[in-house]
Parts: sequence; structure tokens; C-alpha cells
Amino acid sequence: MSVTGMRRRAVVGLAALAATAFTAVAVTPDQAEARPKPVDVQLLAINDFHGNLEPPSGSSGTIDGQPAGGAEYLASHLKSMRAEAKKQGKGTVTVAAGDLIGASPLLSAAFHDEPTIEEMNLAGLEFASVGNHEFDEGAAELLRMQRGGCHPVDGCADGTPFGGAKFKYLSANAFKTSTGLPLMQPFGIKIVKGVPIGFIGMTLEGTPNIVSQQGVAGLRFSDEADTANKYAKILRLLGVKSIVVLLHEGGVQNGGGINDCTGFSGPIVDIANRMDPSIDVIVSGHTHAAYNCNINGKLVTSASSFGRLVTQIDLKIDPRTRDVVSASANNVVVTRDVAPDKPSTDLINRYKTALGPVADRVVGETTAAITKTQENLYQTGVDANGKPTYQTGESPLGNLIADAQLAATDTEQNAVAAFMNPGGVRADLDAGPVTYAEAFTVQPFANNLVTLDLTGAQLYCMLEQQFTVARVLYASSTVNYVVDVDGTTAPAGTPCAGTRVVRGSLTINGTLVTDAATYRVTVNNFLAGGGDGFSVLTGGTNAVTGQIDLDAFTAYLTEKSPVSPPALDRIRTTTEVAAG
Repeated sequence: MSVTGMRRRAVVGLAALAATAFTAVAVTPDQAEARPKPVDVQLLAINDFHGNLEPPSGSSGTIDGQPAGGAEYLASHLKSMRAEAKKQGKGTVTVAAGDLIGASPLLSAAFHDEPTIEEMNLAGLEFASVGNHEFDEGAAELLRMQRGGCHPVDGCADGTPFGGAKFKYLSANAFKTSTGLPLMQPFGIKIVKGVPIGFIGMTLEGTPNIVSQQGVAGLRFSDEADTANKYAKILRLLGVKSIVVLLHEGGVQNGGGINDCTGFSGPIVDIANRMDPSIDVIVSGHTHAAYNCNINGKLVTSASSFGRLVTQIDLKIDPRTRDVVSASANNVVVTRDVAPDKPSTDLINRYKTALGPVADRVVGETTAAITKTQENLYQTGVDANGKPTYQTGESPLGNLIADAQLAATDTEQNAVAAFMNPGGVRADLDAGPVTYAEAFTVQPFANNLVTLDLTGAQLYCMLEQQFTVARVLYASSTVNYVVDVDGTTAPAGTPCAGTRVVRGSLTINGTLVTDAATYRVTVNNFLAGGGDGFSVLTGGTNAVTGQIDLDAFTAYLTEKSPVSPPALDRIRTTTEVAAG
């Protein structure tokens, strides 16, 4: 059958299913005249859980001034909120906006995130969009998360079968290049209190730029707004007029609280403005920010990250027209002052037992907390509200990881410098002993180190490209350079044309870098494949793949223990240089 025929058959099948499912919601003329009251529906939404089964530590475990998070407490809150809604005559649908798995702590990641999928089943999740981190281990592994079955290499690591997700993963804008069809079901429909509600699930179009190339092999991603509008039209043809988009893309506030929309900006603004008016709610994510906005007549929400918030969305739906009459939201803190959910506690304990003593093995010690917090490098301008915007620079933990990667490759591969992507540093290190589990939480992706040859010209190009893609790499202690605060940022597509990096300022081991010379440089395989937009690195030569980045990190912590926070002195600005 042709691709066109397959699509036509799929739409016809959906129409037949809808015709059968919606017969129960048809209204008679007498009922229409009665003008029934709106139907009350509650949506409970989370996003960016990232396998945080246990309460996150440090700043990741607080929000709005309160300790928050932990799967036992999240499940308890969700069940309580559903029970209260039922008492009030409301129906509930529990949803998520992506990144439930991936970049997870060891307790989940050691078992390929099967524990998190099982926990989401216990928590009553019904629909979830696919986030970029759902692709970390590739499309086949994502499909296994949905369908179940033992891992093809590691088997059923905890000794029990894996049944897969009871909830439905939705992925409307990720297409298989071989067929042009969506990788997974693009939307889902649930009838609540007699009215159908449609849920369209998507991840950000730029997923291939932030996931390893192996993870998105054989896939292409389409524009978020165009895709949502396409499926919203299909849903309307099927008689569904209440439409919710679960989108793994978002924005950020400028100083607002968890239920504010202060100085809001980000990709979600343009996407929401381009979405069809028939779309009522956008449950978003990706930025790990909390907000509660109205954009172009659409309710746009995010519950931050790590299961610390639940977005409680109240919909009033006209049962005659099936349209949403009103929508409001409230971000609720997942406090730990409630009784933990026992099935969730049992699941966590089962996997902790299976994990054994590996997690608690001490791999080093720190003299003080070493954070991933980035220091502001320089002001780049002002935003639409007149607030200053900054390009972030170094972080103590980022510098430490770059030093560890250089130490792992300087002797065997003759590396002279190393660079680490900021998105790969996921948590802080507390002061004192560092366990393997804590180190894993910092670097959970299992990327391989890659050492390759780059010319000096390519190195300068890479540094200029940092400002085009708005991600400053963490450099090893052997690297120093100066950024011109008055320089220009190269537009996309011309990464080497900027003037942010002062020519002649880049040194490695105190020696000036020249365009024609060649240097052995270490990065992870994500960056080596052009990840985060660093396309210049794909032009490196004589690449040698080495050990896993986490192994390099733990070895460095062991050898150098006790480790202190590195100084933030590898990048300077022209202002700092002028000041002496």
C-alpha cells in the first residue's frame, strides 16, 4: 500500500472509531433547549520529571520556598486531587508534557528508566507527549517504553518482566523518514462526563540539535504550530472541539512566581501565537520553569521540573457545542507533608534493593559544594521589557568536568584541551563525600569521550559559534580567551563570522593558538556529532572514541580527592582586561 493510502486508511479508521465513541454524547433538541450547565473537567499536568523517583536534593528539591518532589508524594497528591474532584462531580485527566525519562538519577537510569514508566502507571498518568530526552536511547527504545519487553542487551535487569507504559505516549511531529508516518500515535481522545477532549502530543522541532544523532536516526521533526493546527483540524472533523496540546517546548519568566507570567519570553510565545484558535490549552515544558500564562487566548502552563509541582487546570465545557467555555490553572507544590503513596514506596524500595551497593560507593570527596550555577559573562542587550539579557559563562562544576575529561585523555590521546556542553551538567555536588549515585546524577547520559584534531581556525570558529547558539562551553584549565563585550554575534548559518572572541587572545597551556596549527581536543560524542548547534566540530579529524564521561569524572574525583571548586578564570571580558 502507498504512503498516501496508508494515511487515508488511518484517517478513515479514526473517523469510524470516533463515530462509535461519540454516539453517547449526542444531544436531542429538547436537551439543547434545556441549556445544560457546563461540564467541569480537571486536568492534572506535570513535565520534565526526569526519573526523579526519590526526592531531589539541594536546590533541585525545593520550589516556592518549600521542599518538594519525590514520586511517593507526587502520586499521593495526584490521587488526592482526583478524589477531591470526583466529590465535586468533576472528571479528571492526568497528562504530561515530555521528558518523563532521560537524564535520570541512577535509581531509574540503571534500569533504562523502566522504574519511572512503572511509577507513572501507578500515578495514573493517561497521556504524555514525547520530550527530547525520550529519544536519548533512540526510537526503538522509546517504542519499548510504550510496548514493554525486556531490554535487548541487558534483559530484565531487576528480574521481573517490564510491561511498558499503560499511558499513551503521543508524538505528532516526529516522523519516520522511511514512511513519512508519525513514529507514535499523534493524538488521543478521552470522553469525560459525556464530552470528548482531544490531546495532541509533540516535542520541540529542534530536537535533532540537542539529542545525539544516534538517538534521532531515521526521524525528522516538523514545526510545532503547523503540526498542532493540522491535527486540531482532524480532531474537529471527528467532532472534538475541546483541544489540549501537550508540547515539550516552553519559555521563561523574568522574576515571577510559580503562578505568574512576568516578562514571559521563549519559543512557546511564537508557537502559541501561530496555533489555531480552536486549541484551548497548551501544557508545556522543556525549560524547567514554572508559569501560568494566557497567550493569544490560550492557557499556557508549565509545572517546572522533577515532580515538584502539579498544574491543576480547570475546564468548563459546553456539552452542546463541546467547546471549552473557560480555562484556568494553578500550580500546586508537591509538598512532602502528606502520607507517601505505598505502592510507589514499594516500587522504589524494590529497585533500590536490585541496585545494591553500587549507588552508595564513595568515589571522592569535595571540600565545599561545587555547583553547576553559571556566572554571567557579560550583558548582551535588553529584552522587550527593557530588562538586561546576559550570555552565561563558566560554572565551577562545568570547569571541573572539563578538567576531568582532559585528564582522561591527555596521556593516551595527547589531548591539550577539553570542552563540556552546559546542558550535560545536571546537578550540583554537595560538600563532603561523593557517592557514585551523586556523580551519576551530575552526568547521567553515558556519553563517550571523543578526542579529535581541530585547527586553530576551527577552535576560534567553535568559540564564536557559542554565541550564535547561546551556549558557552566549559573549558579545561589549559584554555584561556577574552570575549569582546562590544563584539558582534554571527547570525545562524555563519558561525565563524562573529567578533565576540578577541583574535589573538586564545591560548592553550599559555601558548597562543594559531589558525594553521592543529590541536588535539576532547569533547563528548554528543558535541562531536554537532550537538547543541556546534556544527564546526563535525569537521574534526582523526577522532578516537574513549571511555564513558562518567567514568572519567569518577576517576578524577578519586584521584584528586578532596576536590575544591575550580576558579572561574578561564574566560575574561575586554572590560575585565581593561580594568587590570
